[in-house]
Amino acid sequence: MLRRRAMVPRRGRGLVGTVARTAVIAGTATATANAVSNRQMNRAQAKADEQAESDSVAQLEQQVADLQAQQVQAQVAPPAAAPANDLTSQLAQLAQLQQAGVLSQAEFDAAKAKLLGL
Repeated sequence: MLRRRAMVPRRGRGLVGTVARTAVIAGTATATANAVSNRQMNRAQAKADEQAESDSVAQLEQQVADLQAQQVQAQVAPPAAAPANDLTSQLAQLAQLQQAGVLSQAEFDAAKAKLLGL
């Protein structure tokens, strides 16, 4: 008859225990890797948001500075010369051109009538 071999007590966890332990370690590693990845992604997004906000603030400050400069220029700009003085200077210029021989009498009279609105 067949003889049974004596059972030797197992040492360690056995095949099922080893597979279970490996599965737990792999799951933990995956969870940790995902957490690290999410954390890095959140930090990168926060940095990008901060940079965008900083750029936006700088752009608004530049617009304010430009508007203030325009206001200063508008306040400093000399008032327009009185129309009578402008008309007088134009008539004097026409007279000089006529005296220099650049304009004929007819051209001078036509330009003068145009300036005077006649």
